[in-house]
Amino acid sequence: MSSAFAWIAEWGVSFASLTGGVLTLFVFRRGLPNVAYIVGYLLLLWLVFAVLVELRQPLAESGRRSGRLVITAADYTIQTLYHGLLLFVLPAYWASTTLTSRNVVFLGLLVLLTLLATFDPWYRAIVQPRPWLGYAFFVVSIFAALNVALPLVGLPPFWALMASAFAASLAITPVVRRAGDRTWVGALRVTVALGVVAVALAAVGRAWIPPAPLFMARAAILWDVLDLDAIEALPTTLSAAEVKERGLVAYTAIYAPAGLRQSVSHVWRHRGRVIEVVSLAPVLGGRREGYRTYSRKTSFPEDSEGRWSVDVVTASGQLIGRLRFRIVR
Repeated sequence: MSSAFAWIAEWGVSFASLTGGVLTLFVFRRGLPNVAYIVGYLLLLWLVFAVLVELRQPLAESGRRSGRLVITAADYTIQTLYHGLLLFVLPAYWASTTLTSRNVVFLGLLVLLTLLATFDPWYRAIVQPRPWLGYAFFVVSIFAALNVALPLVGLPPFWALMASAFAASLAITPVVRRAGDRTWVGALRVTVALGVVAVALAAVGRAWIPPAPLFMARAAILWDVLDLDAIEALPTTLSAAEVKERGLVAYTAIYAPAGLRQSVSHVWRHRGRVIEVVSLAPVLGGRREGYRTYSRKTSFPEDSEGRWSVDVVTASGQLIGRLRFRIVR
């Protein structure tokens, strides 16, 4: 019996927290987190983080029990904020991630961080003993949350990506100030320089980041578009003769938050090689069922058999979604 109570004390709260977090994924509409909620969490997280960075060493050196309690309470508060923040933005990233593309790596990182923040024994064993890992946890959480929040107020995903990378670098100013015994101005100069580097890295690696909160509400391959309200998708395996005779239409409905205007393209690929890029009218946000658009391809090569895909990408090259089909003889 005592071992059961010990297990509950060690893991029970974590499992209860995970259950509550998973339930929030069904309570909040996919891809539509409340921006005020995210901003409030971010401000509170940064404030507690900054205060703890400033006071951790003096409190630890004081040797007082009250000091240790303050550190423990602050660490747990930060962990709880990570947990709530990541679970709140995770549905947006899940919706906008294409599981067959490289941007699934970032989703996997967020899932890993969410699990660490959820299970107290794991967090205490892995994150707390390693300050550098705690700082990385902090930076990624800030970046991921801002990257979802900024498009909700009308900033296109590419610029939201740049701004999020820069702001996440500035957020560690208290760490740089404390570690180098610098003034606040001196520490800010360092983090501004780090922010410029982070922006460059985000620009280069943008294809690895899902364009949250944009996501594909619906997608289909069609023979023709007669009625956008009565879409009948074709099977994923098509006859080469019929395709060459009739052509194909790639139909996509893309969700974007209200106030957002985003240029997109359809990239038609055959066996991984780009065949055609079709620029489409900009997506206008605000439609619950997504902004509907399509591209038509009427000419196919003689050797058209094999794997085909249509990537839906933003003007900056972030992948929103992918249609796949196969052409056979």
